[in-house]
Amino acid sequence: MIGNATFRHHNTALLAVSSIEAPVVVKSSDFDARLAPSLKRLKLSKRLLERVAGVEERRWWAPGTDFDDAAIEAGAKALAEAGIDASQVGLLINTSVTRRNLEPSVAVKVHNGLGLPSSAMNFDVANACLGFVNGMSLAATMIDSGQIKYALIVAGEDAQATQETTFRRLNAETSTRDDYLREFATLTLGSGAAAAVIGPADLHPEGHRILGGVSRAGTQHHELCVGGPDGMYTDTKGLLDNGLELVTDAWHEAHTDGWDWRSMDRYVTHQVSNSYTNAIIKAVNLVKNRVPITFPKWGNVGPASLPMTLAQESQSLNPGDRVLCMGVGSGLNTAMMEIAW
Repeated sequence: MIGNATFRHHNTALLAVSSIEAPVVVKSSDFDARLAPSLKRLKLSKRLLERVAGVEERRWWAPGTDFDDAAIEAGAKALAEAGIDASQVGLLINTSVTRRNLEPSVAVKVHNGLGLPSSAMNFDVANACLGFVNGMSLAATMIDSGQIKYALIVAGEDAQATQETTFRRLNAETSTRDDYLREFATLTLGSGAAAAVIGPADLHPEGHRILGGVSRAGTQHHELCVGGPDGMYTDTKGLLDNGLELVTDAWHEAHTDGWDWRSMDRYVTHQVSNSYTNAIIKAVNLVKNRVPITFPKWGNVGPASLPMTLAQESQSLNPGDRVLCMGVGSGLNTAMMEIAW
């Protein structure tokens, strides 16, 4: 392939990545109890979420906490950790899937809540679970060009409302086994928030260099996973099979263009389930003990999933470690980004 599938950044560093865990732990056994009427009627076994997806629990926000408030908290935390004042930020990108309105953007509340300057551009980048990686790449390009100096990327997700609606629908007398299977992925979702600050590498030698990566689109599969306020409907097998093909194509494209990711110190992947993670590991021959796993306790936190996992891993990474962020979003799209820690 020729074109822009692979890309390189020249003067951009990750200065901080932070996460906020939603405080209310909701176990998969609690979901089984909520769905007991339909599971019994449809002759479906309990513990499918744990046995099939590997999701033991996920988190919800406490009453009175909104997802965008959590994004503001994560952003403030990341700025403090990076030592960057809000007045220095030239760009805010919100990458949340969750949103309250079609307009205005979620970014405007985050911008206001953080007290960012009027000169700071702000907008949403929506690309399903891949949004955060896309946001980092876009911001890095703008830093490389000299248009901005510092960027803040955030994501805040809230799965509760969608899951409550799904419970009601699946417990209806008219629901079928096919309905349960199509909406199974909705039950793996979780709530959380993350933020990252990036800036010019030449001014921050202590930062973690964002080197570049690869992206690939398989948009002929855009109907395999469709989500909205009322629920998410997924062709699980089709999503896994075609997602794996797209990831494998992107992996080989990157290596053809000079990248070498076969011996990274950490592979930080978008967190979905046991089957997804194991299939990715097998497809491109990753070293399994270098792939951190967070979905059993957080579930799939959408675009916040990958940066939340990276924030957790940052505590054990050492200078010189090589990290590959690997994301896939419904649509289908995939991207991989190397960071030199």
